[in-house]
Amino acid sequence: MRTTHPGGRGAAEGHPPVPVVLAGARGHGRWHLENIRRLAGEGLVRLAGVCELRPLDAEELGDGFGEPGPEQSGDLGALLARTGARIAVICTPIHTHADLALTAAAHGAQLLLEKPPAPSYAEFTRLRDGLAELGAACQIGFQSLGSHALPAIRKLIADGAIGTVRGIGAAGAWARDEDYYTRAPWAGHRTLGGRDVIDGVLTNPLAHAVATALRIDGADRAEDITALELELYRANDIEADDTSCLRIRTCWGTTLTAAVTLCAEEPGEPYVVVHGDQGRITFWYKQDRVRVERAGAPPETTHYARTDLLENLAAHVRDGTELLVPPDRTGAFMRVVEAVRTAPAPVPLPADAWRTEPGAGASAGAKRRVVTGIDQLVAAGAERLALYSELRAPWAAPPAEVPHP
Repeated sequence: MRTTHPGGRGAAEGHPPVPVVLAGARGHGRWHLENIRRLAGEGLVRLAGVCELRPLDAEELGDGFGEPGPEQSGDLGALLARTGARIAVICTPIHTHADLALTAAAHGAQLLLEKPPAPSYAEFTRLRDGLAELGAACQIGFQSLGSHALPAIRKLIADGAIGTVRGIGAAGAWARDEDYYTRAPWAGHRTLGGRDVIDGVLTNPLAHAVATALRIDGADRAEDITALELELYRANDIEADDTSCLRIRTCWGTTLTAAVTLCAEEPGEPYVVVHGDQGRITFWYKQDRVRVERAGAPPETTHYARTDLLENLAAHVRDGTELLVPPDRTGAFMRVVEAVRTAPAPVPLPADAWRTEPGAGASAGAKRRVVTGIDQLVAAGAERLALYSELRAPWAAPPAEVPHP
């Protein structure tokens, strides 16, 4: 079944739409533009401005924002000052997040900041402390953490539905064409122009797998991680990792693993699985779908609703509704980002470990690199709470243990 979400038009009854500025409306920013369009149609928000170095044309902007349409500028501070927007949605390159977020906060805006919030723990601390000093609310864009499945899963665990938890595994087998890494100057980089970027599979495309597992365990704050091991690899000709795994020990004594790749043979839906001694719970977080399996009972599958993070932030602006993903609730994830940042450079996979196949992109001659057997390794990592080296991947080296911060 699918539960219903009581939000929507009634949630803002009696309130004018909250004015919003979107910084970064191309690339992934198009998703935010469409989401703002949807919420504007429900009377919850109003697109007051778009911040892009090159203004959107009429076709890119589309309909639904009224006339004469939102203001456009390449200067976020000036745009916020002119429009008086109360919310800034920031979907720009990772290494620009902290500066733009603090600029927006200084102009009185509350924030929806795309993940990862920063490319280093020092930048995250500067961001968090600066926002606190300015009195600005900030929602970090881990959309999966708005799923109503998460409190339901935590209740199932607390009620003993699957017995004692043995561990939590996350798995993500996705595919990206080679031109995914040429779409922007920062894509696939660890650094750019002397600045940290850390655009790897664990920290950006499949970051939700890590953050969702941490939230399920209730170990999402920085102090909740007690140990961390990493294995970082790459098949593509990039600086960052595209095929990696990690293992975390949390303050609750939980072992948490994540095995991920952007070089899948058969791409599938990422998931998090909670292993208990009397059953298991699998959560396909992009689909808000949960399956509970217990000995002696048929599997039970439930589809849940999701609270949109911008809608939640708008409600916070209107009436103080509690934010779903404030910065402190991503501190543990930022420990992962910092571990990836300070780890040795990802190990290039040997040429016989991967092959080239036609890509899925629209560009002529699109190609992608595929790691042989990686789908099975990803699944086994989540199932056995193991790293690639422990699963005897022929190209895997022993893990690097990251000192406790």
